[in-house]
Amino acid sequence: MSGRAAPFYCPYCGDEDLRPGEAHGAWECGACNRGFRLTFLGLLARGLGQPDTGGDQI
Repeated sequence: MSGRAAPFYCPYCGDEDLRPGEAHGAWECGACNRGFRLTFLGLLARGLGQPDTGGDQI
C-alpha cells in the first residue's frame, strides 16, 4: 500500500468498512458492495479566494 491517505468512509453509503481493491487506487465497501476510486485531478487555476459579497467594509 502506498503512503497516500486512505478514505475514511464510503462516498455512497457512508459506512467505514473499506478495504483496498485489486486495481491501483481502488477501494471496496463491504457494507454496500460498491467499488470506487479516488483520484487527484490537480490544482485549480483560480484558487479558492473569498468572493466579494459587496457588504460593509470593516
